[in-house]
Amino acid sequence: MAAQGAYIVVDIGKTNSKVTLWSRAGELLDRKTRPNDTPVSETIRRLDVDGIAEWIVQALSGFSGHPIEAIVPVAHGAGMAALRDGDLCIEPLDYEQSLPADVLDAYRQQRDPFAQTGSPALPGGLNAGAQLYWLEQLDAQAINQATFLPWAQYWAWFLSGRAVTEVTSLGCHSDLWNPIAGDYSRMAKRKGWDRRFAPVVQASDGIGTIRPDLAAATKLPAETCVLAGLHDSNAALLAARGFPEIADNEATVLSTGTWFIAMRLTGKRLHPADLPEERDCLVNVDTFGRPVPSARFMGGREIETLIEIDTRQIDIRPDQPALLNATHAVLANGAMVLPTLAPGCGPFPAHRHRWINRPSEWFERRAAASLYAALMTDVSLELIGSRECLLVEGRFAEAEVFVRSLASLRPDTRVYTAIAHNDVSFGALRLIDPSLSPDCELRLVEPLEFDLDRYRERWRAEMENCQ
Repeated sequence: MAAQGAYIVVDIGKTNSKVTLWSRAGELLDRKTRPNDTPVSETIRRLDVDGIAEWIVQALSGFSGHPIEAIVPVAHGAGMAALRDGDLCIEPLDYEQSLPADVLDAYRQQRDPFAQTGSPALPGGLNAGAQLYWLEQLDAQAINQATFLPWAQYWAWFLSGRAVTEVTSLGCHSDLWNPIAGDYSRMAKRKGWDRRFAPVVQASDGIGTIRPDLAAATKLPAETCVLAGLHDSNAALLAARGFPEIADNEATVLSTGTWFIAMRLTGKRLHPADLPEERDCLVNVDTFGRPVPSARFMGGREIETLIEIDTRQIDIRPDQPALLNATHAVLANGAMVLPTLAPGCGPFPAHRHRWINRPSEWFERRAAASLYAALMTDVSLELIGSRECLLVEGRFAEAEVFVRSLASLRPDTRVYTAIAHNDVSFGALRLIDPSLSPDCELRLVEPLEFDLDRYRERWRAEMENCQ
């Protein structure tokens, strides 16, 4: 091991923070996790900067016995930090914090058209530009003197002391980037925000070495390189491209976690105007700066809401046979879930959730939640023109009712899963060494033995009836 060196990935998600240790060959050596809190400051939800920072130092210290060569930060895309005089001057907002109605209305007047940015108008602070606009109202002096950083690059700065930004973070439903022009949006320029952001670099760029005080505190090598890092869903996309079935072929990658995000890799040049803004479609930007047609809904959060107090989730391996058996009863009884449990999000943002023939038996209830996730995913895939090949990655790739339902609903698509639990971290690792390949093969998903066409037709008809 000592001769090979090792890498660390720091992954700050919405729900959990993770730090993973990897060999040069792409072998996962160790993993540490922490649930994220949501502090409230002056009635405003903030990201837990101090708590995460303290934990990162502890986690890194646990790897001090390894010859660490590089650290890569990854984070969700709806967080913005502001630095002044070498310190964080405004605590980043939690994107689920609602903006005051008058502030949101005023901000919406500033936004550029979807056709220019590929950023739909989203609730709360999911548009990073909305966060900056509100922060400007709260403390204009601080904002006007600050340097802006996306959430992933905040942690790159925390680790290295150098402030940078990069396009996967700027280009994910932020309102701040024009993915076709490869430049800041007109609004960002009009507001002068483009001049406030740290310099744009490549996600794979080494931006410096670990801060001396952090090296001393963690006992990591002083020469440890820190990379600029990237948006977490784009890291998952980079991991998927390590499979020959995906690579640069026509394919879609479905990243599953708190959010279900479908990202289509296509040789066809799609313009943002080709996508329906009002249905949570958007354009992400990959590590090469290329537009990626995408669609999303808050699948993990909705599933957790549906199963209520059930302690066993839909992806628990020992429960998969029972959940598959329960699917027959769900279909026979016409039990189904209508969207949306996360108002303002997904392909049906204005619909009000309700159950039809809600099962009392908990396996059936979880099977119905799995079918719901598959139906919602099916719509999202249609919206971005997904075809030929689909890879489901992330936590819910092991939910058999969900993935097998997808294979049934989309018979003309090869649906794959991979037995991997660190897709985002592995994708980040490929910034260091693009030649790394996943240590597993894709599994072709077998469709359910049930015909879901009539179930899907009734589900869509019920939604039309309740609009």
